Amino acid sequence: MDERNNLKWFRASTPYINSHRHKTFVMFLGGEVILDRNFVNILGDIALLSSLDIRLVIIHGAEPQIANSLGEREWPHTGLMHITSQELLPIILSGISQARHKLEAGLSKGHANMRLELLVTAGNFVRAKPIGIKNGVDYQHTGTARNINSTAIENQLANKAIVLLSPFGHSPSGETFIFDAHELAKDVASTLRAEKLIYFSADDGIRDSDKNLINELTESQLSLVSDPTQKKLADLTLSACLQGVCRGHIINYKRDGALLEELFTRDGSGTQIIKESYEKLRIATSNDVAGILELISPLELDGLLVKRPRELIETEVNHFRVIERDGMVVACAALYPFEGKGELACLATHVHYRNDNRGELLLARIEHDAKILGLSAIFVLTTQAEHWFSDRGFSEAAIDVLPDSRKCLYNYQRNSKYLEKLIQAPSENTRKQDRATRLDTPEQS
Repeated sequence: MDERNNLKWFRASTPYINSHRHKTFVMFLGGEVILDRNFVNILGDIALLSSLDIRLVIIHGAEPQIANSLGEREWPHTGLMHITSQELLPIILSGISQARHKLEAGLSKGHANMRLELLVTAGNFVRAKPIGIKNGVDYQHTGTARNINSTAIENQLANKAIVLLSPFGHSPSGETFIFDAHELAKDVASTLRAEKLIYFSADDGIRDSDKNLINELTESQLSLVSDPTQKKLADLTLSACLQGVCRGHIINYKRDGALLEELFTRDGSGTQIIKESYEKLRIATSNDVAGILELISPLELDGLLVKRPRELIETEVNHFRVIERDGMVVACAALYPFEGKGELACLATHVHYRNDNRGELLLARIEHDAKILGLSAIFVLTTQAEHWFSDRGFSEAAIDVLPDSRKCLYNYQRNSKYLEKLIQAPSENTRKQDRATRLDTPEQS
């Protein structure tokens, strides 16, 4: 990345820096992350987040370290979870201690290039309880969180400390129980109602059955995940989101800079998991004028769209529908009624977001709104997109069928083709109900 691209990236990150400040992020770092050669870079990125006043809670795993401590011994597993006997307990704790010490030492090390020393704190913030007997299996010293002392954790975060939690805890009676570290991260994030829960994974994120990376995953898309390991991460993260965590992220620990790219760029580097999509299709407001102009200006310069001055967009903004992605207008279209028909105009998508179906989504919304308005058809005037519209049900017709009030505005010099698509209006009851819920609520997605 050259210096100019660095400057662009830094400027684009400014809104995220401001929005993340003083927010709580819960991160899960597995034991394999601690052994990876990219670990030192992750530590540097964590230090950077701390310097930006982001409050950090880190839960670590220790599976490879535990395996190393066990040697030839086996840690029994039922397919659901490990069985931790009294005999194996100290050996497993030794493996956890190895991982914790390396992570704590790495975090505590001064970062000279940032002139920053991190304060790391750990303690008995989590009370444990046994799993007990399930399906006839006694899990002995395998447990789960009974209580998470959120007040104590918040106090440490307020003092700008990074809170480090290991996957074990003690019961009120003094017994020690081993936790599933992934589950612990979910429980801590949910209890703190954290802004983000971040899992580091060996892959770039969650992939569908065709191995394509899923950039954003919602509850309705969970069936797309087939890999059992990824399914577990997706389930845990979504569960946290349903319990008050704003967003979850699954990113690659092997890739240098993946954490920063995920947090400080619009499209991220891995998979974001949320309750509902953060990309919204809605009626435009005056705040969207600048974004609309940014989309249509290049098309106007190329002669694909008729130039519209800012003042006109401002007065007609209620005719526009926009797709907003994390605060940025990435696509737009307008609907202008003329004598029982509607003109679809200014259909535009940002150059970086043309590989998905946003044009189709906007067209569907325009058709829907035209039906609610009782229009019999929608039409377009186009010089170069005839085939795109033809593939979506539009048919070419003579300019003579243009509504009279629109025909007088037709620019014969451009020689645009007229394409029309008939639509069926809904019943009066449906129109009234749908209009109340969609057209009169600008923030409706």
